[in-house]
Amino acid sequence: MKVNADLNRCQGHGLCRMAAPEVFELAEEDGHVLVKMPSVPPELEDAAVTGVEACPELALSLRD
Repeated sequence: MKVNADLNRCQGHGLCRMAAPEVFELAEEDGHVLVKMPSVPPELEDAAVTGVEACPELALSLRD
């Protein structure tokens, strides 16, 4: 599974990071999402899905 972030949509709410800190972090300068782990291992897929679904701006997406 791969995670993509649309930085034009991200508003820096941080809900993705709260849901999956192993996969997402926030940029210090503006609080926008940084994908720490673009290719998510199977053991973190549930957390990644939760993080993607938590984004109110729909800035995150998943693909196989």
